[in-house]
Amino acid sequence: MFAHYRTAYWHPLLALVALLVLTYPSAAAVSAEDTNVSSGPPTYRSTVSEVRVTFFATDENNHPLETLTQSDFAVVDNERVVRNFRSFTHSDETSLDVVVLVDLSESVAPHFRVAMSDVLQLVAREQSIPDDNIAVLSFGGAFGGTSGETFGGLRPAILCSSSCRAADSVAKLLALKGGGTTPLFDALIFATDFISHHRRAGSRPVMILFSDGDDTISQHSSREALQAVLGAGALIYSVDMGARENQTRGSMFLRRVSEATGGRYFSLRFSQHDSAATVLDAVLEDLRASYVVTYDLPSRQAGFHSLRLLPTHNLNLTFHSRNGYEYEPGGHLMGDR
Repeated sequence: MFAHYRTAYWHPLLALVALLVLTYPSAAAVSAEDTNVSSGPPTYRSTVSEVRVTFFATDENNHPLETLTQSDFAVVDNERVVRNFRSFTHSDETSLDVVVLVDLSESVAPHFRVAMSDVLQLVAREQSIPDDNIAVLSFGGAFGGTSGETFGGLRPAILCSSSCRAADSVAKLLALKGGGTTPLFDALIFATDFISHHRRAGSRPVMILFSDGDDTISQHSSREALQAVLGAGALIYSVDMGARENQTRGSMFLRRVSEATGGRYFSLRFSQHDSAATVLDAVLEDLRASYVVTYDLPSRQAGFHSLRLLPTHNLNLTFHSRNGYEYEPGGHLMGDR
């Protein structure tokens, strides 16, 4: 099964970091900060001084709340409390575009078959997601082609797109073989480029990443990978295939990339529970419980603006949102799309 990871140092009011979306009419990505220092997002230029935050709230049992009012929370923007919002609505994204990115490298070999079983379950299980809205990509490892050739290795591969439930696609997934190096950062950039070119209007792009988080050979850095992910606006739900008790650099990266995009981190455990369903259920619950709040930029002070959403009445609520954005004079803002 998958178990939610909770770090001991998180404040109880800020258990999970999710998605801040700063949406403007003319956006162009420019730069990002190093993920080893912060989850620095790309820059978008605009003359509109409005902050748009997409978030969801959970109760004391970590269950998303589908009923929420704007009096239930306040935004703390750079230590300034914001209660007067321009708008507060349910998110208008009602469907998902799901990309499954699976690590086939040597480092995940002990859990490879379990992970592939989960991928097949995930693809087949949820009929509410159209087949056209599901794709499976891989990196590392290999798979056999129809004429006996082998693909994979350093170059990420599109195993199926828009037809993953078809018999030939299932056969291809079953033919996957693990082994080799781990170009994780390159694969994330490849996957986010795929998402950017296949995103459908009104759908929320979601990437479900099966990996141990370790990169061994990418040409791109972790900073560049996170910049690409944030630029695509996709939520990442990472599944840690390392399943180690001790914290590792790989698991730290998986948590970081999930938190930065507004997704969740899971740790692979072995049991008879339907683990693929756990991930997909979390994605669907978060989608149904998401809200969007907009407010005027409270300060034109240049630099980083911290961001928190805090409960005003029920202190057992936890709000999941981006933890900040960068503002530059002249209408330059740094944040997610």
